[in-house]
Amino acid sequence: MTTALERQSRPRPPPTRRTTLTAIGAALAPALWPARVLAQAQAQAQAWPSKPIRLVVPFAPGGSSEIVARATAAELAKILGQAVYVDNKPGGGGNVAMGEVARADDQHTLILGHIGTLAVNPFIFDKLPYDPVKDFRPVSLLAKVPSLYVVPAELPVKNLKDFIALARSKPGRLNYGSAGNGSAGHLAMEYLKMVSDSFILHVPYRGTGPQLTDLLAGRLDIAAVGAPAILQHIKSGKLRCIATGSAQRIAQLPEVATVAEQGYPGFEMTQWYGLLAPATLPAAAADKLAAAAARAVHTPDTLARLQADAAIAVGGTPAEFVRFIADEQKRWKPVLARAKVKPD
Repeated sequence: MTTALERQSRPRPPPTRRTTLTAIGAALAPALWPARVLAQAQAQAQAWPSKPIRLVVPFAPGGSSEIVARATAAELAKILGQAVYVDNKPGGGGNVAMGEVARADDQHTLILGHIGTLAVNPFIFDKLPYDPVKDFRPVSLLAKVPSLYVVPAELPVKNLKDFIALARSKPGRLNYGSAGNGSAGHLAMEYLKMVSDSFILHVPYRGTGPQLTDLLAGRLDIAAVGAPAILQHIKSGKLRCIATGSAQRIAQLPEVATVAEQGYPGFEMTQWYGLLAPATLPAAAADKLAAAAARAVHTPDTLARLQADAAIAVGGTPAEFVRFIADEQKRWKPVLARAKVKPD
């Protein structure tokens, strides 16, 4: 009987061509894995999408979010070769829809990300049905929408200076509406209250549409609303824009000064919207979608639609959108803490 040591000490036969090729293949196999994985990912991206895409808007119809979503969806459908339909699903300041999409696993459900759901809600809710970082794959920033500060035409003020003077003369007797606690309009007004040291009561609604109904009827004194939803009412004379939250004056209202120009240097408040997918969407598919989204928001039809409503088309890569969201969270966290913004 031979021992293991003796067997190891025996001279080995010279390698054959077959054994040599087998050894080389085994050595090269790990090096080929990344290429194989990459090829598989590329194949998946080329096959995606394989059915219609559902784009969830986490707010009620009638606001800036729907305008941006529908304008983008129409062009995405042409570029991707699959129908893209918009599904409004309001509730909980956007949390209901965000929680649902975070758990979607069909690879064909997207959601319109927003300053409220990504940069506000994480800091005002004790518990969310989603993790804004872990549960989603940011795809592309689509558009920015200036917030316009508007009052009913009957209110006896012509600009922001007049309104602040009126509010200070009647502390707590004027009110403002928003699409809900933690909404962009809520944030915009609390930011203005903070910098102007004024006291104005907040009346939260369930969406921009219901809020506009009361604003137009004169039951609210002021509101900060995304430009797309209210430009028509400003042009008709039903509402008066007393300031824009943008860094520069907007082309649609060149006569209206910004908040910064009216005594509050550095002030800027814009809403923003972007595409998000569940975290399970492969990176290659997200890159394909991001490229399509960037094309979609810059087509002549979409640009005309967005520019008519003072929305600014952006577009960009997933990595750029990730950085943007992180910067916005850092920007608004201290504002929310100081204003003590709480959800409904």
